[in-house]
Amino acid sequence: MGLLRLLFWIAVIVAAFWLWRRFTRPARRPKDTPENPTPMVRCAHCGVHVPRAHALTQDERWYCSQAHLEQGRHSGEH
Repeated sequence: MGLLRLLFWIAVIVAAFWLWRRFTRPARRPKDTPENPTPMVRCAHCGVHVPRAHALTQDERWYCSQAHLEQGRHSGEH
């Protein structure tokens, strides 16, 4: 009986301490959030979004790879 009472009070103290720490600490901000997000474009062939700096463009359409650019060109998409 005494052991159960001791374990109960230890659990109450740990829970109280955890709640106290949780509400007294300032909220953490993500460190990896870029200030200037990378512009993304959608591949005209498959629809995958890629960074604009890595995409290929032709006739005002964006492609994720050289293969998709060539497939778009050969299929007559405009």
